[in-house]
Amino acid sequence: MTTSLAEQPDMPPNSTLSIGAVMTRLKPEFPEVSISKIRFLESEGLVTPHRTPSGYRQFSPADVSRLRYVLAAQRDQYLPLKVIKDHLDAIDRGLEPAVPQARLPAANGSSDTPLPRDLAAGREVRMTRNELLAHSGLTATSLAELEQFGLLSAGPGGYFDADAAHVASTSAELLAVGLEARHLRSFRTAADREATLITQLVSAQAHQRDPDARERAGAEAAQLASTILRLHSRLVKAGLRRDLGR
Repeated sequence: MTTSLAEQPDMPPNSTLSIGAVMTRLKPEFPEVSISKIRFLESEGLVTPHRTPSGYRQFSPADVSRLRYVLAAQRDQYLPLKVIKDHLDAIDRGLEPAVPQARLPAANGSSDTPLPRDLAAGREVRMTRNELLAHSGLTATSLAELEQFGLLSAGPGGYFDADAAHVASTSAELLAVGLEARHLRSFRTAADREATLITQLVSAQAHQRDPDARERAGAEAAQLASTILRLHSRLVKAGLRRDLGR
C-alpha cells in the first residue's frame, strides 16, 4: 500500500463526483464499498467532501484518493480508523506515516484469532449440500449430526453460506481427531451467549434510523467480537499450560 495520496489520472483536477459516482468508481477495486460506508467514513472525519447549498456532497479527486487510501489500509493492513486517520494527517503535513507498531512474534501474538475485518459481512456465497461436503471433507452423516446439534443450518433455498463453510471445515478437523458432533454443541452455546452480549452492547446504536449509526454499530460489534475471541484464546492457552504443566 502506498504512503502517498496519488492523484486520480482519469479525473480533471477541478472536477467533482456525487457520492453514487464515487461508489461506482471504487467498486471494481473494493467490491464491498457502499454509499453507507462512504458516509460512515465521512462521519469519522476520514474525508470531507464539499457540500452544495442544497446539501449534496461533491467529491474532488483528492477526496477519492483519500477514500481509496482508507479502504486499501483497511483491506490490506487491517488498520483501525484511528491509525489511518493519523496516517492521513501525517501525509497532509508532508510527512511519512508512522510505521505499524511492532507486534509480538506469531507464536505469542494474536494472529491466531480473527481480526475485526474477518468478522464483518463478506462476499455472498451459496453452496449446495454436496458442495459443502466436498469443500469441508465432512461425511453426510457428520453433516447431519452437526445440523442436529445446531452447529450448521442451511439458509433459503437449502444453500449454505461462507460462515457455514468455515464451520463445516473447522468441525471436520475436530471430528478427525476423535471429537463427536455432540461435543461441539457447547461451542454453539458459548458463541450464542457471546453474540447476544455483543448485540446488547451495540443494540441502541444499531436500531437508530441513521445508516451511518448502523455502520458504526457493525464495526463496533466486529471489534468486540475480535477482542472476546482473543480473550478466549488466551484463556484456553493458559488452561493448557496449567493442565499440561508447561
